[in-house]
Amino acid sequence: MATEQSNQEFYDRVAGLREELVRRVGADLIANPQLAEALVKQVDDLVASVVAAQTAESPPADLGVSQLAGVGPDAARSLGQTRLPPGVTPYDETVTSERVIAVGDLYYIYQHERLGLFRAVRKLQELFRAGTVRLSSGSGAYGLYQFDRRDVLRYTRRDRLAAYSRVLGYGTTPAPPGGRRNAEFHPQFVHFINQVALFWRDKRISDVIRERAADPSFGSIAVVRRAGLDLRNNLKFASFGHLNVLRVEVMQVLDEAFRVLEAEDIKRLFGADTAWDVVEEVLLRYFQERLVTSPRQRMAVSGREVLRWLAQPHILQTTRPQFETLLLQIAEYGEEWLTSAESLGAARRGTGARVMPFQGRAPLVSMTPVAARGGQL
Repeated sequence: MATEQSNQEFYDRVAGLREELVRRVGADLIANPQLAEALVKQVDDLVASVVAAQTAESPPADLGVSQLAGVGPDAARSLGQTRLPPGVTPYDETVTSERVIAVGDLYYIYQHERLGLFRAVRKLQELFRAGTVRLSSGSGAYGLYQFDRRDVLRYTRRDRLAAYSRVLGYGTTPAPPGGRRNAEFHPQFVHFINQVALFWRDKRISDVIRERAADPSFGSIAVVRRAGLDLRNNLKFASFGHLNVLRVEVMQVLDEAFRVLEAEDIKRLFGADTAWDVVEEVLLRYFQERLVTSPRQRMAVSGREVLRWLAQPHILQTTRPQFETLLLQIAEYGEEWLTSAESLGAARRGTGARVMPFQGRAPLVSMTPVAARGGQL
């Protein structure tokens, strides 16, 4: 059982060990900076193993209360002899990856909803029922019929819009009764991707010339980790409920809708080569909309990959080489998402002045007037 005195002595010895190691290899640290990180990692692992062993010990039946209060045969003669627990399970390690992955799929679905894929299919259904298009018995026509018949088995469009509002904070549809709009998602999502992009820009710069050497956030994995953990904790509570079932169903609907648009008779109807050409032609011809198909679709893909990465325990890694290797998986996705989002006015890149006073500047999120009122992004 760890006591207050033994706990104090242990951390004093750890501090002495760190100083002794630095004294013995001080000259080598200048020539090999990676050696310092390896030494810190070894000592941290030693401390973690001792703490884990203390946590695994069975506590007294009264959890040490009688010992501390000076009651009974086990009463402590001094404060140093009382039981001192090492702590509780860290909060950031209690997120279920399945729910965060579900949020990634919902984000993917939302972007395809925004770029007009479902609206294009609904418009084709209207034209097909009205008999105003040259469709009769082809695979596309039959697909439109089946798509219409299965509507009664699916979540409605309002259900989808309510889920976007509750989980992602997007759209003007109110959250379901008893729920709340997750207005914090988009600012935290943009902040995390910005920090990922800044980290890799810093790393590329440091390979050539080290700028802003006095800036404590230059190439800091702690900044990236904290931004990622904030976003993951936000999604922890927004991802409960029917989200998992809804995203499975709507992913099936998305696949079915795309297969309808990809049918040869429908592509021939619009003189299109691909299903995306059909979507753009419908949006231009019947909705007179500015096309944002490419950036929206890339935001869907890259945003989902970022959220999928965040669902794994990679963000808890504290060792730089391992963290950099794992973070490399979403480095290009982050830059791609930012570039696409900038073209739509949904986000902007962070500047070099990243360490700011509390009320010094606005958040690194550029929101349109509609978005500022809780509208579409």
